[in-house]
Amino acid sequence: MCRFVFYHGPPIRVSSLVTDPAHSLIRQSNQSEEREEPLNGDGFGLAWYAPRLDERPGLFRSITPAWNNANLRELARVVESPCILAHVRAATQVRSVSEANCHPFVHGRVAMMHNGDIGGFAALRRALLERLSDTAFDLIDGSTDSEHLFALFIDALGEDTKTSDASVLLEALQRSFSTALALSREHAGADSYLNVAATNGRCAVISRFTTQPDYDGESLYLHSGLRYVCVDGACHMVSPDEHGAAAIVSSEPLSQDPGWQAVPRNHAVCIDADRRVRVEALDP
Repeated sequence: MCRFVFYHGPPIRVSSLVTDPAHSLIRQSNQSEEREEPLNGDGFGLAWYAPRLDERPGLFRSITPAWNNANLRELARVVESPCILAHVRAATQVRSVSEANCHPFVHGRVAMMHNGDIGGFAALRRALLERLSDTAFDLIDGSTDSEHLFALFIDALGEDTKTSDASVLLEALQRSFSTALALSREHAGADSYLNVAATNGRCAVISRFTTQPDYDGESLYLHSGLRYVCVDGACHMVSPDEHGAAAIVSSEPLSQDPGWQAVPRNHAVCIDADRRVRVEALDP
């Protein structure tokens, strides 16, 4: 499976998440501490919002391992954003390594990334495609269950892409989960793992979900209420200033600061446009 980090707060450099922290996403790509397999080297991707320039996020994806991509390090050093998604991939059901299979996935102003699997995806893929609108169907360029889940999410979200209320995204995510899980039960009967981050650059929802009864799901942590800064490679939490606090949701804590909290099994972190954070139960 994969590792990811989502940031919403005062603008920071991408390097503050990807390269600078003691347990940065690049470090997680080859030294993950909360997966049996520590390598996540089947490509990576970034999506970042520049609201003064365009409502659509920038997107950079590559099939190379994140730890071995000089372009990623250079881009991360100079790109600053108030809303960032970063993902490193470990291919599971779909082993194909291609740019189209790298996360995040973007449509208009909406971006999504996924860590996990839709159980029995190969057996249910045709049935899932039949559920999609023409618009959502045409979004799919790759072969992963994650991108198909994104298409379900786009259909569930409909025209509400500019919302400032994370509850709207949560409802769409639960509807897309419900469809995927119903198809999985019908065609495969396999367990699903759905750690998903979805945003429109204004608000966001990030889930930790599994159907496996004796497992809490892929790891996921939340830190909120403070400001996150990196100076000369040292990253830590400080008191908010006039720009406010940040919310960070990551597969593994980025730093040694107190305050990182495990997201409970089958719950979602909702982040509104004003950066208020709440954790809600998922019942798809």
